[in-house]
Amino acid sequence: MTGESRVAIFAAIVANLAIAVTKFTAAFFSGSSAMLSEGIHSLVDTGNGALLLLGFRRSQRPADPQHPFGHGKELYFWSLIVAILIFALGGGMSVYEGVTHLRHPKLSDPTWNYVVLGIAFVFESISSVLAFKAFRKEMRGQGIFKTIQASKDPTSFTVLFEDTAALLGLIVAFLGIWLGHLLNNPYLDGVASIVIGLILASVAALLAYETKGLLIGESVDPETLAEIRSIAAADETVEEVRKSLTMHFGPQEVLLTLDIQFKQDLTAQQITDAINRVEANLRARYPQIRHLYIEAKSFP
Repeated sequence: MTGESRVAIFAAIVANLAIAVTKFTAAFFSGSSAMLSEGIHSLVDTGNGALLLLGFRRSQRPADPQHPFGHGKELYFWSLIVAILIFALGGGMSVYEGVTHLRHPKLSDPTWNYVVLGIAFVFESISSVLAFKAFRKEMRGQGIFKTIQASKDPTSFTVLFEDTAALLGLIVAFLGIWLGHLLNNPYLDGVASIVIGLILASVAALLAYETKGLLIGESVDPETLAEIRSIAAADETVEEVRKSLTMHFGPQEVLLTLDIQFKQDLTAQQITDAINRVEANLRARYPQIRHLYIEAKSFP
């Protein structure tokens, strides 16, 4: 997690907590289902930010006998929990509240709702800008979705997704409340709440899908793997790099195993020196390779 990612998470926590309080206040006075759903959404996002920070802190613990490769995947686990909470609490409660409102529709003074939605939109926009600024560092000329697929740091795109869903939810809530009063149709408020729930459920499903791949183990990107093989093959003693396996244990923690065929008639000492050179060159180029194992073979 980069420094900008941590700033984005802290900003999201502060913004979402303040917004949740104002949304619940507006929902209490106005009786708006969409506003109550938005309050639930902001409260869930506040807790999610705290869980991401918890996951990052626990992932930094050193290796121990029970976890010889460290605790880096804790970050992925807690990111998956965040996706589940968005789906179950954010999406589920919003849909439930919307259905309840459809069964007992009513219209109330929307003034509180408009004020709170305006304030929330400003805070969420600021949080979104910070989240996108942190995420943009990973793009390196790639598109957004390709960057998300290639990213090994779920904190960057999780906060971005949450903030994007929050902005969409605010727009939907505004339209539901405004159109409901414009058309004198109280059902539109409940429909807006259901739509917000569906947005959250969709975001949660995408987050869960991306985090699942990281949790069960993803390799480095193909370009990085190709360069790793090229660096190893460049040593004058290497005949062929047969097999190369990688796995991310965290955004900046990679396991690498190489099966190298060395040239004919090398002594044991020459092979040892060659292995040390290859390891040094790889670690110099990719410091995130924390665990490196080379299986050496030579011609008889």
